[in-house]
Amino acid sequence: MKILILCSGGDAPGMNRFIYNLSKLDEVYYARAGFKGLVEGDILPLNKNEAKKFKDEAGAIILSSRYPKFQERKYFLKGVKNSKDFDVVIVLGGNGSFHGAKELSENGINAIFVPATIDNDVENSSYSIGFDSAVSQGVYTIENSMPSINAFCQTCLFEVMGRKCDAIAKAVSKQVLADYTICEEKDLKFKLIEKIIKERRKNFLGTSVVVRENIMPINEMAEKLNKNFKEEVVKTQVVGRLQRGGKPTSKELSFVNKFSEAVISLIKSKKFNKQVLMDEKNNIKILDF
Repeated sequence: MKILILCSGGDAPGMNRFIYNLSKLDEVYYARAGFKGLVEGDILPLNKNEAKKFKDEAGAIILSSRYPKFQERKYFLKGVKNSKDFDVVIVLGGNGSFHGAKELSENGINAIFVPATIDNDVENSSYSIGFDSAVSQGVYTIENSMPSINAFCQTCLFEVMGRKCDAIAKAVSKQVLADYTICEEKDLKFKLIEKIIKERRKNFLGTSVVVRENIMPINEMAEKLNKNFKEEVVKTQVVGRLQRGGKPTSKELSFVNKFSEAVISLIKSKKFNKQVLMDEKNNIKILDF
């Protein structure tokens, strides 16, 4: 059976372990850089030794990309044509990638979708590959930055990823016991944040503020807050890509193994056009497209 794997959208820690697990099957290929490679015919046999070498690393050894052209009919049809050389196409990614896989399925291609995005916002799945690792890196960054911030009774705005989803911000904030969290625009209460900072400074304490990206540039946020102090009290740190680049956590790898085992089972039983998701009890659930 000829199997094609592709990663679409942002890379997520754990993708490489999934790729390695699937590499154990016969005739496994990959579309380099996701749907872009599928459309352009940039399709190669998966090197099992390379897959094994990077199985516990972050990133995506088969590369990933955001490829909006796949929504255009002429490019999509090229992807469909190239998909016909395979018995099944496995797509790892977020909601946009899901729709791409679903459209392939609706056009006669056997497809399987697996949620893989650090944002953890895939519909109908309580978990997506990469989330736990991204949270872990956010926690690590803040825990190793705050001692210096506390030493000067300063404040640091930590911007974490998440696009428009607050899952990472909430999880990181909870674990580090942040003094304030900004998940949405309505949380931009500058007078309240200023009050928290001043009260903590009276007690010779620093202040940690976790901010979800894409709300307001944190440099502007810091500048606005600093106007109320005689010195530069508020610092900034963009956690950003550190959240994608950390090694997958043991919990992550455990979840990835569950996802890959379910996909392999579907392939062996020739059950296609499925979403391999996870429920709130961390059990795999299979849904049709």
